[in-house]
Amino acid sequence: MSMFQPKLSVITIVYNNVRDIERTVLSVLNQTYPNIEYLIIDGASNDGTLDVLKKYEIRFSKMISEKDKGIYDAMNKGLALASGDYVLFMNSGDEIYAPDTVERIFSLSPDADIYYGETEMYDEDWNSLGRRRHQVPEHFTWKDFKYGMSISHQAIYIRKSLTESYDLNYKLSSDIDWIIKAAKKARKIVNARMYVAKYLVGGMSKKRHRQSLIERFHIFSKHYGLIPNLFNHAVIAGKLGFYYLKHRKTND
Repeated sequence: MSMFQPKLSVITIVYNNVRDIERTVLSVLNQTYPNIEYLIIDGASNDGTLDVLKKYEIRFSKMISEKDKGIYDAMNKGLALASGDYVLFMNSGDEIYAPDTVERIFSLSPDADIYYGETEMYDEDWNSLGRRRHQVPEHFTWKDFKYGMSISHQAIYIRKSLTESYDLNYKLSSDIDWIIKAAKKARKIVNARMYVAKYLVGGMSKKRHRQSLIERFHIFSKHYGLIPNLFNHAVIAGKLGFYYLKHRKTND
């Protein structure tokens, strides 16, 4: 075990997800890594989610349950409470990949600004769909999102001091903007070269796909410039079409 043991704040956002919340919670509580602060931000669930959470409440660093103004407002509440050196968002339905994942990540290399890895996708019945279509970049910089979000939100550990609040003007894609902003400030970024998260397919951005795409276009134009972004979107469309023809699915 390396001597580098920074405090990790894991933040779970949940609203009325009694089916999946326990899986997510246990994937965090069962980590072998000793220095984890676990924060639960519940949006005033009324479907039995809170009954599940109360079973484990003694093991949470903090739990709040109150109405919020949407997912990124809830995530901002979590960030405001986080006191760790690093933050990780593990939202309801998703899982940290294995019990030793966090321990392995921090033993890779001390003192990085960002650690990231691969994500395995799962369907509603928790059957594996394999790796995401966007393979993570070998060496990640803030410019690597120009062809799409190549690293899942659940698979990136960011030094807390580099993070800002989520921009609430974006309702579905603010996490992309948030990661790009942090990555612009990052000096040392480490690829874990392993699966670090399991992701439940079918969130809000999937349900409201068009709005999500429009938001992404604005975010990418802001960070990369409008003309390069138009060109990059043509590349994205081509890659997606090719992937679909080959696999008959998109696996985003």
